Order: sequence, then structure tokens, then C-alpha cells
Amino acid sequence: MTEKRLPLRPYPLGAHCEEGGIRFSFVSEKEKCGIVLYERETGKRLRRIPFSKEEKIGDIYCKFLEGLDGDSISYQFYEEDRIAADPYARGFLSDHAYGRARQESGLRAVLLKTDFDWEGDKRPGLAYEDCVCSCIHVRGFTRHPSSGVSCGGTFLGVTEKLPYLKESGFTTIELQPCYEFIELSAEPSYETSAERLEAKKEQAFHPRKEASAAGPRLNYWGYKKGFYYAPKAGYAASKNPCVEFKNMVKAFHKNNMEIVMQFYFPKDAEGMDISEILRFWVLEYHVDGFHLMGENLPVNQIAKDPALSDTKLWYYAFDADEIYRGRTREKQKNLAVYQDDYMYIMRRFLKGDENMLESVIHQMRCNPRRMGRIHYITNYYGFTLADMVSYDRKHNEANGEGNRDGSNYNCSWNCGEEGSTRRKKVKELRLKQMKNAICLLLFSQSVPLLFMGDEFGNSQKGNNNPYCQDNAVAWLNWNDLEKNRELYDFWRKMTALRKAHPILHPGEELKGMDYLALGYPDLSYHGKSAWKPQLEGYNRHIGIMYCGRYEKLTDSMDDDFFYLAVNMYWEYQKLAMPKLPKGLQWKLVCVTAGEDQMKDEGEETHRRIPPRSIAVFQSISVDAAGKQVV
Repeated sequence: MTEKRLPLRPYPLGAHCEEGGIRFSFVSEKEKCGIVLYERETGKRLRRIPFSKEEKIGDIYCKFLEGLDGDSISYQFYEEDRIAADPYARGFLSDHAYGRARQESGLRAVLLKTDFDWEGDKRPGLAYEDCVCSCIHVRGFTRHPSSGVSCGGTFLGVTEKLPYLKESGFTTIELQPCYEFIELSAEPSYETSAERLEAKKEQAFHPRKEASAAGPRLNYWGYKKGFYYAPKAGYAASKNPCVEFKNMVKAFHKNNMEIVMQFYFPKDAEGMDISEILRFWVLEYHVDGFHLMGENLPVNQIAKDPALSDTKLWYYAFDADEIYRGRTREKQKNLAVYQDDYMYIMRRFLKGDENMLESVIHQMRCNPRRMGRIHYITNYYGFTLADMVSYDRKHNEANGEGNRDGSNYNCSWNCGEEGSTRRKKVKELRLKQMKNAICLLLFSQSVPLLFMGDEFGNSQKGNNNPYCQDNAVAWLNWNDLEKNRELYDFWRKMTALRKAHPILHPGEELKGMDYLALGYPDLSYHGKSAWKPQLEGYNRHIGIMYCGRYEKLTDSMDDDFFYLAVNMYWEYQKLAMPKLPKGLQWKLVCVTAGEDQMKDEGEETHRRIPPRSIAVFQSISVDAAGKQVV
């Protein structure tokens, strides 16, 4: 190995193999800095090579080492007495157990081959109206022994669970941070729902940081400055996390499914070129999209990047008029708004708060023209779906913060008893409330998202902020899948219904008008009398009818009508059933309280909906005798 003087070429930053050797580029304001080389397999330190003043342009040092084999070495940089991991490294060695890396000095970067066989891989490019999303933590998704995968807590584990995700109706998987980051920190670093609410005025993301006497604690979620060009080595079953990540993406694409990555950029990441990072993951890893997190990110600039125009980009807000100014034609939507407003409104409605109906109607109908909208009732922060109906208060004592961390604003209701219970009526009510949440989520017109395991009642035992819990609190317990099979089957039934009928997942917001003169509006609302919704503040019931003819304009014009009868009151409520065209009649598809609880009292024009329940009706064709035509 020899040092060779070549014309200064600082970009790209980091270390990259070139013909005959390796070029290193490092940003530093220090005079004494350089490269530390190690044997890749043994970790034995080989040489400490300083940069010279002649190798500096601006604040970038660059050096070419001739005859150096990228397959046999690992490296770090140094500044005076401090070891620094390469923030632009394409990969790191995993030579420590997960949760043991406290400092950058524990990360040794490696150079990677780029000859991966993508086998003609293409990104699915799913339209937002065809997406059903699941947010998962790579480690927590399969780390529990019940997951049944070969290597729990890894990209490989996620790949092995792909058939389950597809069977469950999910099309788009959002991954919590899975680029490289330091797992242990000297102080807590986490996000809470309360902080998100405080940040709404400026549409920003604020991680909360406060000193803790407990000393270093695990950064399980990963919301801190990371090493944004490398997949997390601790999430790999193999010694090559890059290949393992690519295999995961390729497998999802073969099944017409997408991968969206969360990227969190704190204030001290201002010097990073975010667009460059995102382009890298699109080009190198074929990633389908990004959920951007951070305060005052240049999202409009990112959204204008030509290389990202068909990549899904999620953030709290975009200025669509500014982004699309001068555009001559509309493309498939790639931007999407990702906010909490839907979550809190629906949670309040579910537990029976007053003055919610008009807000619920707006949230279920909202579907922006130029952007998508991601809506959810649960997410990685706050209560899971099962905990939302089982706890009135957070129970975060295990976090070591005296139960002060996490949001106090959960809009939850324990259905009569805090935590686990053996009372049959309480358990039945909780199941019904979870089914109600699923109905509201999937009958809303924008893009539904569910947190991992909520489709089968995963619980975190009341912990609404498990940012430091790498254990059974945050790991998904797959035993609950069979335990709560009724809830899971209900989720699958509702997702299949949504997928089969375009009117339940329209590309544009429904107008609430008969604008095609079909005899019915595309969307309408009803109360005790048809076409007359009762929106007074004390009411908690409404009928919502969808006319499928607007999404299936064919000669037969026979796509179904749907009627969602919603009653969040604690007593039976009567709702009118709008009259259908000749040859059609209403048929009950399901009711969250159980069909034995329905009371029609012999009326064809009205149905009595059980307390705190939702009933779904679908039109069917009948003959002159009123018998269903198959």
C-alpha cells in the first residue's frame, strides 16, 4: 500500500474503491486528523495514516491509498485524540451484541461490493388508493421467540414474515429507523405524542431529551442522528447487512409490496444533504419511499428533486402549490401528509365523547387532490390498539423515568377495568371497540396505517412510550395471533372488502353529490330519517352510504352500495336504511357487536344498531320474489 498524490477530488465523501486503490474523504476543521486501518476479520489495527495540509480543500481532507484491498480492511477516521466513525460509510461491521455500542469508536466501517443481482427488480409504484400500510420495528417485529423465524430481530426475519404480511392485506411496510445508529446513549432520546402535539404549530418533530440518573439507556427506537448510508448491522442475521437488506426489498417487490423507511434528522444533521441520502437509498437499495422526520426540513426542495418524483415522501405538511408550480401535467401522487389529527379525533369518538360527529365525517372523507394522506388510530408512540381499550392511564414505570415520560393525552378508555381482566363483559366490549376502530380506519378514504400486531391485539402492558424497551414489552408476541384469532379474521375480512370495491378506496375525495346523474350521490349521510344526518353535539350515531357506481362506470353499472351504520352511544340507536334501486336490497355483512345483537323489529326501512357498535351493509341483487340472485 502506498500513498499516491492525485488531483484533489473530495466527492463523494467517505471511502470508495477506485481502480488501483481506495479514495478517502473526511470533513474536519481540525489540523490533526487522518485514517485508522484495521484487518477486517480480526480487528487488528494496521496503520494510522495522517492527512496532510496539501490534501485539504476547504474543510475536506482527501487521500488516495494505492494497492489497498477493500475486501480485507475496515477503517475509521480520527480527529486529534478522538476516534470518529465515517458518517458516509456504506456499511459497518457488527462485532458487538445488539445494545452494546455506546460510542462511535465501536463502529468500524467497511467497503462493500456493488455487484448484487437484482434479477430485474422493479419498484411496484402502488397508487395511494391501493395501499394499506403497517408500521413495524425491524427488531421488535420478530425478536420474540414466538415469531418462528430462523433469525429473530433481523431483516431476514422480516423477509420470512412477508407471507403473513401479504395474507394480512398489507401492501406497504413502514420501517422505523433501520440505518446505523448508536444503540446506547448517555441520556434518553425519545418521542412522545404530547411533544408531537406541541410541535404541530410549526409542523415539526421534537425528540425529548432530559438527563437521567439511571445512566446510559437503550435507544431502541433510533430517533437520533444516524449513519444514514448504511443499513443497521445489528439488524442483520448475516455479516453483510447490505445484501440482506437488498434481499428483503427484492422479496417484497416480487410480491408487489413496498418498503418505506423512516429517516429522522435532528438539528445537528443540518450539514447532511438529505436529498443525496434519499437518492442513494433509491438507487442502491430500490427503496420505495421515505417518512421524513425532523424539525424544519427542506421538504419542498426534496419534493422537487427529479430523481424522487416517483418515490413516496411522507411528512407533516407540504406546500403543494409551491412544489407543483409550473408543472404541465399531473403525475401519480407521491407526496403524503402524515399527521396525528385523525388519530385523536377517532379515539375520542370511539370512547363516546360529545361534539365529534362533524370532525369524524371530515376525517373519514378527507383525501387531498394533489397528495396522499396517511391516517392511523395507533402508531409506534402512544397506546397500541389493545391498550387503547384496556388502560385509562399510561404505565411506563419500566422506563425508569418515574412514569413521567410518554404522553398523558391518550384519549383511551379501559372499558371498565384497568389492565388485564377476566370479566367477560369487559373483554367483549374491548373486542368490539377494536373492531369499531378497524371499521373506521378502513372505511376512511385515504391511506390506512396500523402499527405492527394491532391486527391481532398486541399489548405493551400499558406502556405508551417503549423507546428503551428491548424486551417482551416492545417485542411482538406472535402467540396473540391465535389467542385473538377473531380480531385478526375481522381485520382480514375488512381489508379484503376494502380492496375488492373501489368506492371504499377512491383515488380522489368523494364529493357528496350526484354529479353524474346516477340517481345517488357518491357519498351521503343519514340519521333516523334517510338523507337527514343528525349532527347535534350530543349525537354519536350516523349512517354513511357509498355508491359504488361512481368508481365502476361500466355498462352493467352494478357495483355495490355500502352502508356504514355507526353508533358510539351506549344505548341502541335507530338509523334509516336508504331505499336502493329496483332489484337491490340491503344485506348485513357484519356487525362489531355480533349479529345476534341486531334488532330489526320487522322494519325494512330502519335498523336498530347495538350500543357502541358499527354495522356494515352491502347491496345484493334480488329477483321479484326478493330472493338473492347469485
